[in-house]
Amino acid sequence: MKIGRYEILDEIGQGAMGTVYRARDPLIERTVAIKTVSLTQLRQEGTDAEARFLREAQSAGRLSHPNIVTIYDVGEADGLAYIAMEHLSGATLRDVMNKGPIPLSLALDTALQMAEALAFAHEHGVIHRDIKPANVVVTGQRGRVKLTDFGIAHLVNSDHTQTGQMLGSPRYMSPEQAMGREIDGRSDIFSLGAVLYEMLTGHYAFDGDSLPTIVYRVIHETPVPATSLRPQLPEGLASLLARMLDKNPGARPDARALVNALHALLPPTPSKPVPPPSNRISRLLPILAFGTPVVVFLLIGIGIIVIEHFLQASQSPAPPATQISASQPPADAVSDSPPSAELTDRPASRPTVESDAYLAGLDKKQVELRIKRTELLLEYTKQHPDVVQVDRQLEQLRIERRRYLRQREKN
Repeated sequence: MKIGRYEILDEIGQGAMGTVYRARDPLIERTVAIKTVSLTQLRQEGTDAEARFLREAQSAGRLSHPNIVTIYDVGEADGLAYIAMEHLSGATLRDVMNKGPIPLSLALDTALQMAEALAFAHEHGVIHRDIKPANVVVTGQRGRVKLTDFGIAHLVNSDHTQTGQMLGSPRYMSPEQAMGREIDGRSDIFSLGAVLYEMLTGHYAFDGDSLPTIVYRVIHETPVPATSLRPQLPEGLASLLARMLDKNPGARPDARALVNALHALLPPTPSKPVPPPSNRISRLLPILAFGTPVVVFLLIGIGIIVIEHFLQASQSPAPPATQISASQPPADAVSDSPPSAELTDRPASRPTVESDAYLAGLDKKQVELRIKRTELLLEYTKQHPDVVQVDRQLEQLRIERRRYLRQREKN
């Protein structure tokens, strides 16, 4: 069986508006969940039903958040409207709650993740409208919570508002929603409060033998204080829960404030101790501490010796000049290149200069300036004033060396 391009693997179950399948997307080899509903059935339920189904994809598809199910695709095929979404492995919160009381820390963490999803959705103009345990999936990835089924969600500024219609699950809907009034994100906060109350106490916040009884209690009655059913609950949590379930929407916290309040109630996570280094590493530490500086200084020394060697080779006395080209640079020019051959003459013999103390001093000073220039360039650029100054001094040394050699040659 196929729906569009998707190959159906098996049926997951029945959703609020149709059948949900596990399917395979052959284009990218990905397993997805396909939510389907008959177009005929949609049209029988009213002219708004088809638009509302597609609006689920429009609402959830614009939300990319770790705690919201990801929508991949939406379309119609073979008389069915479908939505392809992230396939979640795990149990619904309803399944978890049916197994017994939930530890306080787990209940708080679950509510916190749901609040973070709602805060993100509300900030992007989306109200869920059907917060309940069956629409929350607890995955196997370290208890990650995913909010699903935006089937009756709507955009705040949409023309397809549901004012006057009672949508949502009766036990978890807000009073304004039960009365068919205009709602906003604070309605989702009330529904989350009803879910948190049930996680903490094991009892519905609003219950009854019939739908009218449940709706009446949602609108008019206050649930039994959670601390009377679970006395060890922190006072701050009981107070926050009462604010979430307030009949007046204006008295409820918004989703972002709720996130901050739940964060404050969660016990601090103990930090993991840092394991001590292994014996082998601890033995190596003194060697590295002593050996590293020695190696660094050794490399610096070798580098200086190599630089000095090449500088001495490149700065060996050139033949004295008898003629200066018109293109000779001025005395304060900045240059690293050796003097041009046009600036030198070709004497028949060349005096020995290795023993000349003055020349040795010039060469030593030149080596020192070269090393200083290299150090400066490691920290600055060639345009830095200190580097420019050193370059000028080097040029002056080269000029002085040539001048001295010419003077010696004359003598």
